[in-house]
Amino acid sequence: MRTPTTRRRALALSGAAAAGLLAGGCSDGDAPSGSSGTSGTSGTETSAAARRAALRIREAAARTSADLLAHYDALLAKHPDRTERLKPLREEVARQTQALRGTTVRAAAGSAPVTVAAEPGAALKELAAAEQRTSDAHLAAVVRATPELARLLASVAAASAVHVYLLTDGGPKK
Repeated sequence: MRTPTTRRRALALSGAAAAGLLAGGCSDGDAPSGSSGTSGTSGTETSAAARRAALRIREAAARTSADLLAHYDALLAKHPDRTERLKPLREEVARQTQALRGTTVRAAAGSAPVTVAAEPGAALKELAAAEQRTSDAHLAAVVRATPELARLLASVAAASAVHVYLLTDGGPKK
């Protein structure tokens, strides 16, 4: 018999994932593990190209998470009665966004305006879909990322997957 995951347990698991990503993901050393700074032009060019690619991946991931954060903010503005349920998830998304930005990624320009459904249940379904898209985008980027960035993206994707669960089947029904 399957024991249902409680909201508290799911939040604890996502909090542990967030702690792991904040502990290991905030450094700006995203150079590939194979680039040990060897002298020679081709090694330097490859290393510089790899750093630029990692920065582009990281910037795209930070924009994706910032867009999700904007969705949370829009939903909370339209449905303030959902604050108790959504505030912990929103705060975690904010921490993830900051971790993805790190110290080397410039802050993304303002996100496009988010339209939120008038009915709270539909608005939560839209938010869950946005969380799923975010998780999918981060997982897709893992294969192109450096090992350190891949771990960070995988952690953020896992946390988004937990949020989807909490917003749909696992969340309290209000």
